[in-house]
Amino acid sequence: MSNQPDPKKNQPLRGMRILVGRARHQAGALTAELRQCGADVIEIPFIEIRKPRSFQPLDAALTSLDTYDWLILTSANGVEAMWERMQKRRLTNSALNHLHIAAIGPATKKAIEQRGGKVDVVPKEYVAESVVRSLKTKVKGKRVLLVRAKVARDVIPQELRKAGAHVDVVEAYETVVPQSSRRRLQAALKHAGKRPHVITFTSSSTVRNFVELLGLGKRGRRSSLAGIRMASIGPVTSATLREFGLPVDISAKKFTIPGLVQAVTRIG
Repeated sequence: MSNQPDPKKNQPLRGMRILVGRARHQAGALTAELRQCGADVIEIPFIEIRKPRSFQPLDAALTSLDTYDWLILTSANGVEAMWERMQKRRLTNSALNHLHIAAIGPATKKAIEQRGGKVDVVPKEYVAESVVRSLKTKVKGKRVLLVRAKVARDVIPQELRKAGAHVDVVEAYETVVPQSSRRRLQAALKHAGKRPHVITFTSSSTVRNFVELLGLGKRGRRSSLAGIRMASIGPVTSATLREFGLPVDISAKKFTIPGLVQAVTRIG
């Protein structure tokens, strides 16, 4: 009887090609975890993070932090942009001491804490609806600052306003389609040796941009993606995949990068 370890047990994704479409500077964690599981990872960003056309609204909000009761951050990108602007405005973390801070998930919480901030609320599920459930009994008559991407779902501001909060929404960054990925993506899907077995989606924006980069109608899209499984990080991303006529073959039970990797390994 051989005492050799089973490589498939330690590397359940050995022989699997997985396409990661996260923004270039954010792909590392997902790529590293998938490679640790034995996957051959192809990185083609479906999304690019850019500074907003103007920082004036964010700067104005930061200089008025003392007028707010709550701060909500919905992504690590928003955290990075906000702290960068705080430095530019020569504001220290003491300007946040009076605020209750809510983070949409563990990655956002970690980004805040790495910069010396203290997080009071992380919802049970890492989606906008869960943020609302966590906060709606706490914000009546309160002033809330929501720092997020230029284009985002309006669930949080709409529902918190219904709960009696005064909510200001400010743009900290914007997401755009990286045109340089178009040719690489189309080539990867056509080339038998590069064609992925699985494509991962970590936000609705990655889904929309993927569809735009393909530039195909639904029929053509389905045929060009035949045999490829779509992996979603959470219910909002899954809903966007279905909206564009794409299947949700793999869905994370925990809406995090480790949760997504765990879901993908189950099919390995």
